[in-house]
Amino acid sequence: MNDPDLSDLSAFVAITKVRSFRAAARLRGVSASALSEAIRRLEARLGVRLLNRTTRSVTVTEAGQRLLERLGPALGEIAGALDAINSFRDSPTGTLRLNVPTIVAMHVLPPIVARFLAAHPGITLEVVSNDTFIDVLAAGFDAGIRYDERLERDMIAVPIGPRTQHFVAAGAPAYFAARGRPEHPRDLLEHACIGHRFASGVLAAWRFERDGEQVRFTPNGPLVASVMELEVGAATAGLGMIYTFEEFLRPAIQSGALLPVLHEWWESFSGPFLYYQSRTHMPAPLRAFIDFIKED
Repeated sequence: MNDPDLSDLSAFVAITKVRSFRAAARLRGVSASALSEAIRRLEARLGVRLLNRTTRSVTVTEAGQRLLERLGPALGEIAGALDAINSFRDSPTGTLRLNVPTIVAMHVLPPIVARFLAAHPGITLEVVSNDTFIDVLAAGFDAGIRYDERLERDMIAVPIGPRTQHFVAAGAPAYFAARGRPEHPRDLLEHACIGHRFASGVLAAWRFERDGEQVRFTPNGPLVASVMELEVGAATAGLGMIYTFEEFLRPAIQSGALLPVLHEWWESFSGPFLYYQSRTHMPAPLRAFIDFIKED
């Protein structure tokens, strides 16, 4: 039996992390058919089936699980050894993969990314927007960015971007002319409120607080969406009020298309954090990014 190719072994590990040929292919920048061929070669050389594949799922066989238990740490050591060479370069090279919320991708990262990539031309940055909390390592990412999420014991969090952000309540002038302005968050129960549904299926609650008094309710109105541009468009058209990140509404407020209300009740919260796993051999692109945002 010929020894398996290292790239085929790496492809096997990548597929098991995300349980999908297509997802693994996107993360590795290759085609799903190329990964399928790599697994075919690997199974042929080993003489055992490693993965059970259907049109809907990919599961690891007992033999595959046994191989994975030994292979994962070994490949990690190899990657760490190769990446250590990066420390001898004037500027590190490689790919940095980040998983971030939509608000961060649109309004926090752009100026940071521009300066970072200008300072490190050898690094390729891959950013995937996702508004649910996921296991970034299992999904093939080097790090993630989230807001005040509970972090596992071996995760480290570093502040990135603005340290304080707000949710803003607003409506169109025509809407307020027809319905009146709310004076208290409880008044919103009588208003049309545009809802936002997360990818998880949860409908975002509206939360307000002032001097220890808290008001929380589920919005009720003519539209529930998961696309912010659609929600803001509906609000500027006068269909209902909106309550979301200030950054999403700032252009419409500055133009007068939306009028902010209930200022003293707006929810305030800490800015986002970059989080990553504590490890001895950190990939050079990730180390460069962490050092950059700490100094920025």
